[in-house]
Amino acid sequence: MYESLNAVSAAVMQERFGHDNLFALATVDETGAPHVRTVNGYYENGSIYVVTNACSGKMKQLSRDSRCAVAGDWFTANGQGENLGWICLPEHKALADRIRAAFTEWYANGHTDESDENTVILRIRLTDGILFHHGTRYEILFS
Repeated sequence: MYESLNAVSAAVMQERFGHDNLFALATVDETGAPHVRTVNGYYENGSIYVVTNACSGKMKQLSRDSRCAVAGDWFTANGQGENLGWICLPEHKALADRIRAAFTEWYANGHTDESDENTVILRIRLTDGILFHHGTRYEILFS
């Protein structure tokens, strides 16, 4: 039975995913065909944040159907993808700083071009998920 995020599951989520992690991100295209790819993600307060290009296939798919799913390190979840816009917008400063810190090992290696306004923050608002931790299964409602 799914329950709201509690102190234990929230702590596990933060410990396990509150830094750079690889997640499988699944979306669907206009024909309903599934697409999955690996993304670097950072978890915070019920959402996973990804830095990506607004013109990418995943962003085009999420603009048509925001439903998505993620999986990584004994965790699977459903969510809603949302383009927050250019990472350098003033309203993103605090979040962008936390994202840069989480992705510090690779962020400035030339792969990310913050001068390009198509470099955006993808927020995946988690809705429900299953987390395994030391033999315990947590069925979580995030929202």
